[in-house]
Amino acid sequence: MEPVRLAKRLAEMLSCSRREAEQYIEGGWVTVDGVVVEEPQFRVLDQTIELSKDASLLALAPVTLLLHKPAGHEAGLDAPAGRGVPSAAELLVAANQSPDDRSGIRPLKKHFSAAELVTPLATAASGLVVFTQDWRVARKLREDAGVLEHEVIVEVTGEIKPGGLERLNRIDHGFTFNGVLLPPAKVSWQSEARLRFALKGERPGQIAYMCESVGLRVEAMKRLRIGRVPMSNLQSGRWRYLLPHERF
Repeated sequence: MEPVRLAKRLAEMLSCSRREAEQYIEGGWVTVDGVVVEEPQFRVLDQTIELSKDASLLALAPVTLLLHKPAGHEAGLDAPAGRGVPSAAELLVAANQSPDDRSGIRPLKKHFSAAELVTPLATAASGLVVFTQDWRVARKLREDAGVLEHEVIVEVTGEIKPGGLERLNRIDHGFTFNGVLLPPAKVSWQSEARLRFALKGERPGQIAYMCESVGLRVEAMKRLRIGRVPMSNLQSGRWRYLLPHERF
């Protein structure tokens, strides 16, 4: 007996179309010997195949994933993934779901494979990045990128120039970066070596440029918030689903 595709076997069992069988499988409703299998092309012989009593052919709702990216993982800005640089997308697996995720959503492989990175972050930086399947979320984060406030904690070394903090806050005069006049930012000391930036329309390299202009060197950066959505207690390398009431 030759192994056959799970979708074909399920379609025969249920007397349904091959496409319907694929939808059941991709929705996480099918088990093979008690283990959920989400790949329609999975090969089976005489294993026990079961369809969940809760199975539905309704289209899967698009999801948005919030990831705490560790430093050293590529997230769409500078160093390409590969050649020793891991991708942030590689962390989007069920095993890395935050234990504090309160969404109640069943993790599916399709949630990860079809999610698009919409908030790039430098490889050397850590913090909140967003992957989404929802065109409304993607449009919001792209079209409003220039007005959405990002909160970033920056570890610095060096001695700040006189009036440096005021300059960072642009009380006297603004910053021009790559030929563009930057909008005002709110910058404050969190400790002797840590600054908090709250800025809109953050551009790659902007924070390092601003710090260097006042005598400081950036050692590390962590993005804590995008718009109204904070990273909160999400641990490094963990992800969770965006909750229905959360809005950027």
